[in-house]
Amino acid sequence: MEAAEGLTVLQQIFTAPGDQIAVWAHVVRSLLRIGIGIGFILTIVPGLIWLERRLLSWFQGRLGPNRVGWQGLAQPIADGIKLFFKEDIIPTNVDKTLYIIAPAVALAPVLMSVAVLPWNGSPNWGAVAPGLNIGILFLLAVASIEVYGVILAGWSSNNKYSLLGGLRASSQVISYELGMGLSVIAVILMSGTLATQEIVMGTGSNGFNPGSWFSDGQGLIQVVPIGSTGYDVYEHSWKSGIWDFNWLRLFPFGLIAAFIYLISMLAETNRAPFDLPEAETELVAGFHTEYSSMKFAMFFMGEYANMLIVSAIAITLFFGGWLAPWGVMSQIPASAHQTLGLPAWLINTINMAVLAPFWFGIKLFALICFFIWVRATLPRLRYDMLMNLGWKGILPVGLVNVSLIALSLAFQELYGSWWIGQGIAWVVSLAIVAILITYKAAQYGKRRRGAAAAATTDLVPVSPIRREPVAVSVSPAQPQEV
Repeated sequence: MEAAEGLTVLQQIFTAPGDQIAVWAHVVRSLLRIGIGIGFILTIVPGLIWLERRLLSWFQGRLGPNRVGWQGLAQPIADGIKLFFKEDIIPTNVDKTLYIIAPAVALAPVLMSVAVLPWNGSPNWGAVAPGLNIGILFLLAVASIEVYGVILAGWSSNNKYSLLGGLRASSQVISYELGMGLSVIAVILMSGTLATQEIVMGTGSNGFNPGSWFSDGQGLIQVVPIGSTGYDVYEHSWKSGIWDFNWLRLFPFGLIAAFIYLISMLAETNRAPFDLPEAETELVAGFHTEYSSMKFAMFFMGEYANMLIVSAIAITLFFGGWLAPWGVMSQIPASAHQTLGLPAWLINTINMAVLAPFWFGIKLFALICFFIWVRATLPRLRYDMLMNLGWKGILPVGLVNVSLIALSLAFQELYGSWWIGQGIAWVVSLAIVAILITYKAAQYGKRRRGAAAAATTDLVPVSPIRREPVAVSVSPAQPQEV
């Protein structure tokens, strides 16, 4: 009887059928989901630090960490122990309250962002908060809080270098959040929903479905019951794959939106070549100059955890989320229950807890390697170059891209044809490109003509001004006394 009661308790928490479960089971389920999400972020950060050190050493032809543990795997643990036992110094003239709060303000939004990122298709176990239908707005709202931690750190330190680092970070984040927001708006237009799970899977009932292309998310997915067991399989069609992901949707406008997001996420996380808030050669160490021990470690963890979060958002928005590059690799089909005799709970567990997180993790690993590759390749930008790229490059391109996507969708809705909407958007985009090329060619031509005219103009020769030599009287050396 005790074993049967224990099995009933587990079924209340882990079974997929319906939502008719006890209140306590909902509470336990929510706590477990929070533990999975936050636990994954906090436990993978040390491994991410080791990975960056290792990859940078390979890129730059040096050894990297190889003393503490096999292949240096225990080096992050040694660093954590060192930071934990290091003396926690609070400088004399700081604003103590803000100084202590700042690291928590910088780290907390990163941990909150994990709530709406889907790691499989389950309505119960697919994310920390799988039912939140305004997931994108939640992400944008939470992400905007992080910069306050950096500003407070610089302000409260009562150090000019720290303050300059905090101000740099705030202006940089504001500049590139605009471009990131425009790329997110592009995905919202293409998907017709704000829910992150629906952006990956699609619902077919989002109110804006001009054709079958928009009836689904980033894959052709069908919910197939496993016999009469009450379990379901979210089957990704073999006809669907990477060609359905948002970065290739409405080509090339989805690709442009993905490119803008990738640049903006580098700037958002203060990573090279946008690491000016931590410019060691100019600002000692930036906004966290006055921090030590675990307070410094919280800023350090926040940066690396933020890398994971923005990469996971990019995967969800543009690269198919937890879906495989080809539909047949996304899951064990429901038919395996009959043909292979696999239990329904085993099929469901493998699909939800193994295969979907596996594909999500592979994509996450690829984007983290992209972060490290960029750091090893590109030098740090000057501050004026960084601002020009954000305001004169990313922002105009993002605005035009969103406008062209909206134009394409409007004509698709009007005429019911994908090709008509895309054709009109392509013609307009080509016209814009032609106008820009003509303008730049005229601008450069004017400069060349001006330079040529200046070179051929007969200039009046100007003789150099020569001064008369000054006579210096030289007196005989006087004898010196020793």
